[in-house]
Amino acid sequence: MNAIPLIFTSGWASGVNAYAVVLLLGLLGRFGDAGSVPPVLERTDVLVAAGVLFLCEAVFDKIPYVDSVWDAIHTVIRPIAGATVGALLASHDPGSLGEVAAGAVGGTTALVSHGIKASLRMAINTSPEPASNIAVSLLEDLSVAGLVVLAVFHPWIAATGAAVLLVLGGLLVWFAVTRIRRFLQRRRERRAARAGVPVAAG
Repeated sequence: MNAIPLIFTSGWASGVNAYAVVLLLGLLGRFGDAGSVPPVLERTDVLVAAGVLFLCEAVFDKIPYVDSVWDAIHTVIRPIAGATVGALLASHDPGSLGEVAAGAVGGTTALVSHGIKASLRMAINTSPEPASNIAVSLLEDLSVAGLVVLAVFHPWIAATGAAVLLVLGGLLVWFAVTRIRRFLQRRRERRAARAGVPVAAG
């Protein structure tokens, strides 16, 4: 049972920044004496690869429009990473979920959080100045780092935080979509008014 909140939290975090999750878990396992981390994540080759990819993401994720392309590429990668990390965590703690169930939890949570992240980034890119992208990206990185570290030592508290962020993210996406639809509707109405064409309410 101890691995379940860690699987859920790592799934949420993988949907935001999968490479940071692998890197942080590996470092905590190798140097922080975190017994809940599977040894495979502590390997040097895994840490180096995760570190290089994390640096790439740290750059691309802060550039308007490039971040959305990066998110599109990772629509498959992040859920797979969440599922893989979940399965590894379960295999390291046989008394919790089975590996398939853990992979499903991690992958599904990662897919949902990735969808929220990508949707919010597209909304932010409607005003493509770099300050907002950099600020949001840094906030995401800090949230991932904080929750992953917390999940290793206080898993249920971290899982609660991840669940709250999922709900808040979903609400923000709904709010952003509503605002964008209203903006597009008003723009259509203004164009139609200039052209003298009636517009149906919608």
